Amino acid sequence: MHFNELNLSQELLRAVDELGYTEMTEIQQQSIPLLLEGRDVVGRSNTGTGKTAAFGIPAVESITEADRKSTVILILCPTRELAMQANEEIRKFAKFKEGVKSSAIYGGASMEKQIHELKRGANIVIGTPGRVMDHIRRRTLKLDNIRTVILDEADEMLNMGFREDIESILADVPEDRQTVLFSATMPKEIMAITEKYQTDPVHIKIKTAQKTVELIEQFYFEVAMGRKTDALKLLLAAYRPASAMVFCNTKVMVDQLTEELVKSGFRAAGLHGDMKQIQRTQVMNSFKNKAAEILVATDVAARGIDVSGVDAVFNYDLPQDNEYYIHRIGRTGRAGRTGTAYTLISGRKQLYDLRAIEKYTHAEIREMPLPGKSDIIAMKKESLTSEISEAQAGHNAYDILDRLAAQGIDYREAAARLIEKQLKSETDALPDLESARPLKKGRNSGAKTVKIVINVGRNRRIAPNFILGALVDATGMTGRDFGKIDIFDEHTTVEVPEAESEYIIDSTDSMKINGNKVEVKLYKGSDSDRFKSRRSGEKPRFDRKKKAYGNKKRAEIFSDYIPDRKKRMKKRH
Repeated sequence: MHFNELNLSQELLRAVDELGYTEMTEIQQQSIPLLLEGRDVVGRSNTGTGKTAAFGIPAVESITEADRKSTVILILCPTRELAMQANEEIRKFAKFKEGVKSSAIYGGASMEKQIHELKRGANIVIGTPGRVMDHIRRRTLKLDNIRTVILDEADEMLNMGFREDIESILADVPEDRQTVLFSATMPKEIMAITEKYQTDPVHIKIKTAQKTVELIEQFYFEVAMGRKTDALKLLLAAYRPASAMVFCNTKVMVDQLTEELVKSGFRAAGLHGDMKQIQRTQVMNSFKNKAAEILVATDVAARGIDVSGVDAVFNYDLPQDNEYYIHRIGRTGRAGRTGTAYTLISGRKQLYDLRAIEKYTHAEIREMPLPGKSDIIAMKKESLTSEISEAQAGHNAYDILDRLAAQGIDYREAAARLIEKQLKSETDALPDLESARPLKKGRNSGAKTVKIVINVGRNRRIAPNFILGALVDATGMTGRDFGKIDIFDEHTTVEVPEAESEYIIDSTDSMKINGNKVEVKLYKGSDSDRFKSRRSGEKPRFDRKKKAYGNKKRAEIFSDYIPDRKKRMKKRH
């Protein structure tokens, strides 16, 4: 079924067409007509099946002139990244429709900026439960006129300990609302919410389509948090593809990564949707004629471009849609040729997502060790040896050697100087990742850690995933940034990177965990002083760090430590 068969406005159809969408996915085909009718829907569908468009298109279409000054649609997401992605997609759908204003609100970002956006009038609000509750308490987000509530990745939100926040929000919105829920799984908690807060919902269950990708070798590299750019530089230097495409999920990341690669001496060019047509044409021409050897692009910008002969594809970010993975790596291995695809991942959640892609595509994605700087220098030596052994020496070269000999520099010294200069120029700028190890539950990580203490524990029915979910939402950091979690009767300790400890404490000032307002302090090692504060009068500025985490769209943010039900029950009893 095609989008133009739906009863959508011309403005929305124009936006959908510009995005390159033609045929609907199964979840879109089944849910969009129901949502346009105002029905409550429960959609069981995995990531990568087009859920954002499934609820985003009806949301945009429902906005009328009367909705200009009030929030009428609220979308809850488990993480800041998902909220930002959903907001970006909804803005694309609303490009040609006047009066639609969306705003993303999430922890770890400027509260003042979000308040400003809400006051200007946002009729579609997308946010994480913790930050949404903060705005409700501040009365900067009012629920009086909400007519549609959408829970995206509902099972993940419950797993991160947001059930009480979700139920509080649902209890405060008008009863005659439309309630929509999307989830990959349907545990009892989800069914309980469905029964309590939905009215005669239609249940939709989508099976993952089977896809295969042939002739393309697929590898992945596990990279320490925040070091993907360095890892990419090492891979480009090691494999030296004549032409490569690097895929990012955001326009900001395309710009930042392109700039970093150019600074390091790579011939790279960026391509994304904010560029004017003349710029896009120039970039594509430079890539096709080999003036640029690396094209850094978003999925939308790369859709529809005809590029042949790409040696390798690099997934800097995991795609937001499993189908995008197939489109990405299909840029190499065309016309019956073999190709190679490399994916960079950080954190356990991304590894789980990669395994889901592997299952979806029915293809093996093998792990490979990341080459170090010393490995690349060894490879460069081999390459230079081959080049020199195959080259032909001419009269001019001997003439230069004769001149050098007259200065007391023999041919071995001359050759050694030239080779050293060549190696230096190609390897000096390469990063050394061997000393940058990820924090793995605080043990053997090589990163210096300290503990923070939170004044809730086992007696408040706290689980490790609740702690981690709240910390991730408040700070904008990732699950893997945090180490060992120890839950006691009345308090909990968490290992954190020492360099981020004060930022974490400052960011969690108004944090709630499983409905409990909590206090977070630096752990001093004993019950008597575990809640000691910073020295009086000290109030460090975290603007720079907040900005960094607030804009870090590529970071993976899901919990690394999700205990099974049996372990949780043991801790409670």
